[in-house]
Amino acid sequence: MTLHLQEGKQIELNSSKPFAVVAITKHGVELARHLHATFQQNDLFYMSKFEQGDEEERRIQLFEGNVRMLLPALFSSYKGIIMIISLGAVVRMIAPLLKDKKTDPAVVVIDDKGKHVISVLSGHLGGANELTRELADHLKATPVITTASDVQQTIPVDLFGQKFGWVWESSEKLTPVSAAVVNEEPVAIIQESGERNWWNYKKPFPTSLTVYETFDEAIAAKPNAALIISHRILTEKEEELLQNGVLYRPKVIVLGIGCNRGTSMEEIEAVILSTLEELRFSVKSVKDVCSITLKQDEAGILALAQKYQWPFTCYSPEQLNSVKIKNPSDTVYKFTGAYGVSEPAALLHSGADSLILTKKKSGNVTLSVALITHS
Repeated sequence: MTLHLQEGKQIELNSSKPFAVVAITKHGVELARHLHATFQQNDLFYMSKFEQGDEEERRIQLFEGNVRMLLPALFSSYKGIIMIISLGAVVRMIAPLLKDKKTDPAVVVIDDKGKHVISVLSGHLGGANELTRELADHLKATPVITTASDVQQTIPVDLFGQKFGWVWESSEKLTPVSAAVVNEEPVAIIQESGERNWWNYKKPFPTSLTVYETFDEAIAAKPNAALIISHRILTEKEEELLQNGVLYRPKVIVLGIGCNRGTSMEEIEAVILSTLEELRFSVKSVKDVCSITLKQDEAGILALAQKYQWPFTCYSPEQLNSVKIKNPSDTVYKFTGAYGVSEPAALLHSGADSLILTKKKSGNVTLSVALITHS
């Protein structure tokens, strides 16, 4: 199939792969065909005048006209765009399409000979830097990455903890806090929960970054910026650090759930949200929900898990009974075969020695809360 690119004409692509590779020169097409056959999952687009006869068989898309007309469709369809086109031309072509770093796709440029791979757009959030490294390694080329935190090998504020599933409370201060980190200004780090092995560079920990045990110590130090890792809702005093700080939510909360058959998603959700509010815990730090195998088809729990993208794990009565709980119930055992549901499920799944909330009964719902700890 050949795409005919015309000014003002909308193009809809049926993208099946995360990446698009685009080439417009003879040598670029040769390199693009090599990448299409050997590197990850990508859809390939090149000019029809370089047709070689096997394009339909290999599901390669040909186009006629100015490649600039193809870019809007690529931007909306792919996670990353690999362009074997000169850097200057790419910059001019993508400029009108740029929105912000949270939504723009990764854009990587490769020269015609495959000697240099350049991260152009969305280096961190879009994954262009990582894609650049992978492509350079694949082609035995030189990666060109200019992001300051990558070059200096320090904390990338916008990606901090991402590999563990951490999420920001707000992205408002990402830019000024990133500047403080790369400019080696005094930055406080307070970590109350979450994975601890986040410094993975071989070089020593920068002296400009200081880990404090308490908020009081960090506030007293008057740092230029702060990185806070916590599942808690901060107090008004603690929030002083967020004047130029980023709050990360690690995935550490496990919810053990029991409910009567047919309990609505809305009722379960209301109990969870009100309970987390009482505990002063953030819903963004919920990692998993868990229950007994009898509930693996419970529509209300399944709908809730889907809404929040929480994994839902169910344990057999035998597994639940292997966990010692404070108040085993003969009544619960009579109906489920387990002496408890929410309590042992939360303990079993979190690996915790004790529960933050042993058991809360509200309407048709029973809820237990545990925290995953990391050494």
